[in-house]
Amino acid sequence: MEYRRLGRTHEKVSTIGMGTWKIGSYRSAEEREGQVKALRRGVELGINLIDTAEMYAHGKSEEVVADAAESIRKDVFIASKVSPENLHHDDVVKACRGSLARLRTSYLDLYQVHWPNPKIPIKETMAAMESLVEEGAVRFIGVSNFSIAQMKEASEALSKNELVSNQVEYSLSNRRVEADVLPHCAKERISLIAYSPLVRGDIVSSIPKAILQKYKMSPAQVMLNWVTRAEHVFAIPKAASISHLEENASSVSVRFEEPEYDEVSRV
Repeated sequence: MEYRRLGRTHEKVSTIGMGTWKIGSYRSAEEREGQVKALRRGVELGINLIDTAEMYAHGKSEEVVADAAESIRKDVFIASKVSPENLHHDDVVKACRGSLARLRTSYLDLYQVHWPNPKIPIKETMAAMESLVEEGAVRFIGVSNFSIAQMKEASEALSKNELVSNQVEYSLSNRRVEADVLPHCAKERISLIAYSPLVRGDIVSSIPKAILQKYKMSPAQVMLNWVTRAEHVFAIPKAASISHLEENASSVSVRFEEPEYDEVSRV
């Protein structure tokens, strides 16, 4: 597994993480246990980034992550997110307490604002985030779905900490962030965490066969390798099954040559 520094920190995080959207939704105890085992397998493969949110499955996603991280908490980097309706100061603190309880941990490695809320000042939200860092409940502060202007406002509102990441949708099929957010993150050394890097299963079928054959990769693996080609980008495909996790984990075992990345970009 490949590891990269998160933002300007010295924290080493796996380039490929595990997304948990829809994890926590299950029809049986066996299905739930399968989700736990999949996350555990990811950790065994060297994936230490697990991304969740209080919004996912009404908190049950965090509970599944808690089971997966039990007894190996120090080996995983847990990121969670506070919902946009909870961005007033006291609500942020309360939401964090709830996530900590469901995750059965005393701290979050990364706490992110899930979506911006124009009705609540970012300054108020960031003040709450910094208070959580000060008390040891949160290690690093991030955002999600923020524009450049919103990232700048969030960064300027932080007095003692840095904004380390922005989680946005980014894939071979959805490249809107390349126009502005991606280069801004690179310039400011803010990590970009790409969600839906496999387009929710809509795998690109037109990837050049020569690249697939040369690197012995599946189209999904090429998509993950491509989206993380820049040093400041991480990807969090859904941790749906053990077979998918094994496929994802080996997607960055080797890097393409630059002309090959350009070729994939043109498909």
